[in-house]
Amino acid sequence: MTILLEKESDFSFEIEYEQIAHDVVQAALDYVDCPYECEVNILLTDNEGIQATNKEMRNIDSPTDVLSFPMIDFESEGDFSVVENDISLFNATTGELLLGDIMISLERASEQAEQFNHSLKREYAFLIAHSMLHLSGYDHMEEDERIRMERMQEEILQSIGYTRDITD
Repeated sequence: MTILLEKESDFSFEIEYEQIAHDVVQAALDYVDCPYECEVNILLTDNEGIQATNKEMRNIDSPTDVLSFPMIDFESEGDFSVVENDISLFNATTGELLLGDIMISLERASEQAEQFNHSLKREYAFLIAHSMLHLSGYDHMEEDERIRMERMQEEILQSIGYTRDITD
């Protein structure tokens, strides 16, 4: 597994960005039973940076916490068989499946950690778990999908100890 993590913002907090990302990405891939080694790009930004991308990509002129950009057009959520005959979805050098990109506002993550009364570490891990489900074909457009995704996110985080009561 390769995680390409880039930080383009001066906003930061003291957590182990790379280690948490590695833990959560791997746990999410295990959870959805992905049969491939994968490559995921994570861009850490601030509210201004994510707002610009949100406006450009979704025509929503406001900051958000996380944006997900899947590389795979899943026919069924979590069904990775759709990639079997498409070599363009694999890194030619490493052979890893190009799962997609995640953009996280560290500023918004900090605000939400305070709002929800849990640690920055837990909020950051939650946003990655949420995005990993999107990159695996899951969505929350309907109420039942939202409820299921919330349960899945919690199960992923529980499996690696990123609970609401962890401290920074």
